[in-house]
Amino acid sequence: MLPNIPADEAGAQQLMNGFTQANVPNVFLFAHYVMGLWGTQAAFPGLQLTDVLTEDGSKAVDKLSSNKCVHVLADSFNYAYGDQYKTLLKPEPSNSLAWVNAFVEGSVKPVKPVAPVVIYWGTKDTAVPPIMHELYQKQMCAMGANVGRNQLPGEQTHFTTPGVSAPMYLEWVKDRIAGKPLENGCPKN
Repeated sequence: MLPNIPADEAGAQQLMNGFTQANVPNVFLFAHYVMGLWGTQAAFPGLQLTDVLTEDGSKAVDKLSSNKCVHVLADSFNYAYGDQYKTLLKPEPSNSLAWVNAFVEGSVKPVKPVAPVVIYWGTKDTAVPPIMHELYQKQMCAMGANVGRNQLPGEQTHFTTPGVSAPMYLEWVKDRIAGKPLENGCPKN
């Protein structure tokens, strides 16, 4: 869903730096980020965790990611490193173009969904930044899909969003199964 994929190492490094900074403000985001790095390097043999992480960071991420789910992973980093978890990152990533290309290759393919999609989101969700689903909606709507985004009332987090949105999405699903018409959820430009 990147609008402009860099073609050179300098552009890719700038993107990787931005991506890293967006994903390390707290240990919870950091855990999601490094688990993503861990999975990506496992799927793409030309990548190494040490491209982005220090030697110690690479060892810790490999050991913890292969043994823990992401929320326990965040707890482990918090316990072991406290507010020093960012020291596990290299100051500058290397092999950035290969990482960016792997992220693009490993991402959801830009294929129009066969059914309508609804996204419920909270303003305090730091695990799934709103720009991610906003870009998805724009891309899919441009292909003719029906993708709605609904901001939830109050200041919902990644953890409160499912409970608050449940009455809405359960009704939405019932209506789809019942064949009730659905207004197009794409933004009207």
